[in-house]
Amino acid sequence: MSVVVGTGVIIINNKGEVLLGKRSGKHAPYWSIFGGHVDPGETFEACAIREIQEEIGITLINPHVIGLCNNLQTYQEEGKHTVSVCLLAKYDSDTLPVIQEPDKFSAIIWCSPDTLPEPHFEASRNAIHLWQTQQFYLKK
Repeated sequence: MSVVVGTGVIIINNKGEVLLGKRSGKHAPYWSIFGGHVDPGETFEACAIREIQEEIGITLINPHVIGLCNNLQTYQEEGKHTVSVCLLAKYDSDTLPVIQEPDKFSAIIWCSPDTLPEPHFEASRNAIHLWQTQQFYLKK
């Protein structure tokens, strides 16, 4: 089994809502926050900025690490254990970002963190849980 490191970015608006995308491709039909795999030599913050720019075309200002969690089921069939670095960033615009990678996402919404749409991606649910409970680490 190999270990993969990824970022999950909780982007919140002025109402405290979380930006979510509906996955397409191999992770359809799950909803999730945005993010992706860390490239060799890349900081977690740089990864978050790059991934968000690629996926929804916005430039994050000062994303910061809020926690870590294991995602043991996401890639279990592929023999991978994913470690997710969870980051938080604020988005001050009233404009809904636009999906830049339709092969990865089919829809985008703002949602209350208390009423997440289903089915929901494990890594995303774990990251939002860390943020809401102000925990830094989630074992499961």
